[in-house]
Amino acid sequence: KLHRNVTIIYYYYYCKHCTSDFWPLPTLCADTPSQRVQFILGTEDDDLEHVSHDLFTELDELSFRDGNASEWKETARWLKFEEDVEDGGERWSKPYVATLSLHSLFELRSCILNGTVMLDMRANSIEEIAGMLIDSMVASGQLKEDLREKVREAMLKKHHHQNERKLSNRIPLVRSIADIGKKHSDPLLLERNGEILSPVERRPSKVGVSRESSSVDFSKVDMNFMKKIPPGAEASNVLVGEVDFLEKPITAFVRLSPAVLITGLTEVPVPTRFLFLLLGPRGKGPQYHEIGRSMATLMTDEIFHDVAYKAKDRTDLLSGIDEFLDQVTVLPPGEWDPTIRIEPPKNVPSQMKRKRPSQPNGTASPAGELEKDEDHHAGPELQRTGRLFGGLVLDIKRKLPFYWSDIRDSLSLQCLASVLFLYCACMSPVITFGGLLGEATKGNISAIESLFGASLTGVAYSLFAGQPLTILGSTGPVLVFEKILFRFCTDYGLSYLSLRTSIGLWTAFLCLVLVATDASSLVCYITRFTEEAFASLICIIFIYEALEKLFHLGEHYPVNTHNNLDNLTLYSCQCSPPVNASDQLMQEWNRTGYSPDSIQWSNLNVSMCTTLHGEFVGPACGHHGPYIPDVLFWSIILFFTTFFLSSFFKQFKTERYFPTRVRSTISDFAVFITIMVMVLVDYLMGIPSPKLNVPDRFEPTSKNRGWLMDPLGENPWWTLLVAALPALLCTILIFMDQQITAVIINRKEHKLQKGCGYHLDLLIVAVMLGVCSIMGLPWFVAATVLSISHVNSLKVESGCSAPGEQPKFLGIREQRVTGFMIFVLMGCSVFMTSVLKFIPMPVLYGVFLYMGVSSLKGIQVRLYFFDRIKLFGMPSKHQPDLIYLRYVPLWKVHIFTLVQLTCLVLLWVIKASSAAVVFPMMVLALVFIRKLLDFFFTKRELSWLDDLIPESKKKKEDDKKKKEREKLVKLISLVQPIKHILMPSSGMKSRILFQLLSEASSVFFFLIIQ
Repeated sequence: KLHRNVTIIYYYYYCKHCTSDFWPLPTLCADTPSQRVQFILGTEDDDLEHVSHDLFTELDELSFRDGNASEWKETARWLKFEEDVEDGGERWSKPYVATLSLHSLFELRSCILNGTVMLDMRANSIEEIAGMLIDSMVASGQLKEDLREKVREAMLKKHHHQNERKLSNRIPLVRSIADIGKKHSDPLLLERNGEILSPVERRPSKVGVSRESSSVDFSKVDMNFMKKIPPGAEASNVLVGEVDFLEKPITAFVRLSPAVLITGLTEVPVPTRFLFLLLGPRGKGPQYHEIGRSMATLMTDEIFHDVAYKAKDRTDLLSGIDEFLDQVTVLPPGEWDPTIRIEPPKNVPSQMKRKRPSQPNGTASPAGELEKDEDHHAGPELQRTGRLFGGLVLDIKRKLPFYWSDIRDSLSLQCLASVLFLYCACMSPVITFGGLLGEATKGNISAIESLFGASLTGVAYSLFAGQPLTILGSTGPVLVFEKILFRFCTDYGLSYLSLRTSIGLWTAFLCLVLVATDASSLVCYITRFTEEAFASLICIIFIYEALEKLFHLGEHYPVNTHNNLDNLTLYSCQCSPPVNASDQLMQEWNRTGYSPDSIQWSNLNVSMCTTLHGEFVGPACGHHGPYIPDVLFWSIILFFTTFFLSSFFKQFKTERYFPTRVRSTISDFAVFITIMVMVLVDYLMGIPSPKLNVPDRFEPTSKNRGWLMDPLGENPWWTLLVAALPALLCTILIFMDQQITAVIINRKEHKLQKGCGYHLDLLIVAVMLGVCSIMGLPWFVAATVLSISHVNSLKVESGCSAPGEQPKFLGIREQRVTGFMIFVLMGCSVFMTSVLKFIPMPVLYGVFLYMGVSSLKGIQVRLYFFDRIKLFGMPSKHQPDLIYLRYVPLWKVHIFTLVQLTCLVLLWVIKASSAAVVFPMMVLALVFIRKLLDFFFTKRELSWLDDLIPESKKKKEDDKKKKEREKLVKLISLVQPIKHILMPSSGMKSRILFQLLSEASSVFFFLIIQ
């Protein structure tokens, strides 16, 4: 920044006041167009009249009737890409990337160089503009006096727009005038309550609006296109045409200040800021058309657009054109057909590097090298405060101002869709987890406890957490830990629920210690290397478990793969008594009022036969009962149809059918619509597919327990102390699961605006973990896939994207209400059994598959892991142009990927085995494995393949001092030639030089003091 100030001072005093033949520093005056443009854009103006706005550009050409110019006819328009009126004149073309001839660009430059340029013209109507423009042309000798009226007459011809014919038969006023006024608020357009006033109602103002510009005929406005124009946009009108009274072309470039709404000039009612006029003799119409296209395309260029707003004179405009020419790519005519229209790209590259000044030593940065952020989690959230609970206090102060907006921002249909989607997605895993926990603990903790615990924890987390977008759920390692603990208690005669309560309270206490010591700041060591492995594993496990649950249905609904179709008449399955009934089984029959002789085995149904431990006999019987092929195959159909239908509806936003609002609504409610459709189809088919089983009573599963647990119970006193050891492992498990998921959610790619709170999140999880332990409920922590799905369901995109432009990702709808409502509904599920019992389980499994695949796609977009895996099977010539391949050797990329892939496989093996309880330790080990890579890869290579691990504070300070010393040396070398400057005799130049030296010395003094 200091260098830039010195450079601007140096440039200003030298190039503006000194002659190049006297001053012995030719390097500064021989600036490139890019440097001149950077200087123009670097000037800071407090003048609101020169603030850049979005531009709508329209190209009008003079049309002829009976050999005479009759009107200006719209032939093309630009918001971002070019749209042409097709030859038939009935419709607009598809938006495409404008391809220009180099010759027309040079001719345009000549027009600006030799034509009339009027900046900051103050006019209120097209008549005033024409009058001042013609006066300037006559005064400069560009136009003869006797042609004044003819040029004026040509300029004031009526403008015919393409949409007028299309809208002539429509009912006018699709939108109210007030709506248009609110969308395009401008001090010249709006006077009262967003309404465009009539001439009678309009109050006198310093800048009046002419009769022509005071009313708008909205029956001629294309409202569908109007929605595409950003609020506050202005117009740039390009007028080109051939006339019979001129011998040579006349050109003019006008910038109005302020912009003025001129009725009839532009297709849409937006104020005009720029006007380009080109009139010339007959016979060169195509040439004039190409010059007009070049001018319009230049106005859509991000850099020239800003230059046009900030230009002080003709030279600045020429610098903008020269800079544009420097960036232009020329295609050889023999290798490209210019009639081919190029489709708009999905992602337009940023033009910020064209605005950036060069390096402090005056040299450009290495070709193609981009700036990398060294601190991937740089932010106040992860700064160690050095005070007890310092990070927590800062989190609360940071999030408290946004609390009301977290509620207000949820007033959207998208949030309702997210609630319905995530409710259905969360219900099944919570109930399934509760069922598995019930089997592992013999009913001590089961489905009802799981539902209650999820609802209680989720509501508290949504209300008070630092990042409410995170969704809490159950995890596999917790289930493994519960199994091991229950087995241990059974073997040693200890009370499982009491010991579990002790461990839970110790875990909550240790998590509180981590919060108090700002331990969450260690999250900065979790780089993309760890995130990719962890997130990819969780997504793959989600997909695997969805498929596994589907295949598991084959055990309950078996299929006879060896059936003989000729024996279908003999196809039967009957219940028969067990061959060798044990004494225990006989006693069980007697207790239920049955005896071996009284049971009519052949008349029993499947459930009774299973209850009485009968055996199924017959060709239509499997190991667990009769073959039920229709249920299994119907479940497979439901499963895959749910997945494909959800994916189709989610992508429906980009389809071409139906209005935008309808497509957007279908996309938001994609999963919920799919579930409703599949439930209806399943109900109409009548096939008894497995349904969601929700507990219908709110009471503990086991009658031997209540809702409050004693940490000691019947256990010895020393178990309260020994419980601290397994609690240490649980703490690592909770901390790693919670914080890695939080890191993934809080990545800068999500463009979160309200900040996050790692310390506050961990506090809420710790407190609720203690509460759940005392109440004998399962423990819940951040669920990666559910959280990613929640974030994806709340993505916000630009609503008024230009034709041909992909909607821009604006960020996430950050609020607390969706999470709160999801878990409130989950708690109320006990009272909604009559409705939920119609949801087939295969449909929910299909939702799991969709969530896993969509989350994996989302990770693949942001991360490079899967792209690098694909490189193994690609020859070099077919490899995509990935940015890291430009700077890192391919063999090193492969080694980095192999290390990461090996870690992923190890994580999978550990999580799928009985050693899953040490899974968090392996995740923690990934951080150390990543640290070891620093010895094999250079810092620059790792900056492209991964995030850089933060260095120690002392090393950072040393590096900072070293950079400051280097900057000082470069600044001294920059101004060193001043010592050898010959003092000019002119007093003006002496004062300039003295002021330059004073400014430079003050900068150096500031640097040295600093």
